[in-house]
Amino acid sequence: MTRRCLVFLLFALGAPSAIAETHKFEPTIGFQTYKVREPVLRISPGDVLETHTLYSTLFEQREGAWPGEVGPIYIEGATPEDTLVIKIVRLRPNLATGRSGTSAGYAALTQTRDTPMLHEPVPDQVYIWRIDRDEMTATLDMPKSRMKSVEVDLVPMLGRLATAPSGEQAIAGGVPYNFGGNMDSSLAREGATVYLPIFHEGAYFYFGDVHALQGDGEITGTGIETSADVTFEIDVIKGRSIDWPRLENDDFIMVAGSVRPLMDAYRIAHVEMVKWLESEYGFDRWEAMQLFSQVGEAQIANVVDPNYTVVSKFPKKYLPR
Repeated sequence: MTRRCLVFLLFALGAPSAIAETHKFEPTIGFQTYKVREPVLRISPGDVLETHTLYSTLFEQREGAWPGEVGPIYIEGATPEDTLVIKIVRLRPNLATGRSGTSAGYAALTQTRDTPMLHEPVPDQVYIWRIDRDEMTATLDMPKSRMKSVEVDLVPMLGRLATAPSGEQAIAGGVPYNFGGNMDSSLAREGATVYLPIFHEGAYFYFGDVHALQGDGEITGTGIETSADVTFEIDVIKGRSIDWPRLENDDFIMVAGSVRPLMDAYRIAHVEMVKWLESEYGFDRWEAMQLFSQVGEAQIANVVDPNYTVVSKFPKKYLPR
């Protein structure tokens, strides 16, 4: 590659002109809403952020002591005409335990406050998982079951990745929408890149809600809730905006749609994928939809949050080279 081509490529990707800086950040406060507020940190595109999430037990959460999300982090030069790029370089649990549970207020398969039924709600119950950080496994005792314990392999994920929503809105931390938020997708894991729309100068990036493991749907309303050390590479794609969050890993490009009912979240994710294939990969719209219909995959990320989240997935091996 010639020097001229390399310079053009770096410019197109929004690479910064300054040397990247590594920020080691110790969060001391979390927030319960996504909004524009005084930043806790300012960084430049291309910088690396080494930090950790905040954590509270489920007992404390029920008393209103959820620690909130880390942020907002102000990215210098980011504008609503750009896209925020968050690469999850490293995500590792930093506690020896994680908690999951059932509650009367939050679930998909049982009665909650929002789904009244003519039977008693599921009891509030907390399950403690023992985390082996070296082996990347977790063990749960199940004394009432035939199999008295189970060990699972961990796949840590970030449930919440967001920018400040549009206008003067302050949106609760548990809500996913077009700004990202509580999408609860297990695909937001180490090695993935997340692309977020920007609605304000500086983007105002928030993150949190680590699950050491979570199944698709998060049907009880919790994954294995814990805390983690996390390293991000944060960048900006200049002059290119998106309408909904996108994700990428080695195998797929993806779009997250979050709304109710579930079918509308599915439509958003898949319509946005077809538009992405058309606008950036040179597909005819209807040919893109035909191919997507045959090779596409989808994840139901959550069915418990105020908005449901569906992630559409298009295999990279079918993209033009």
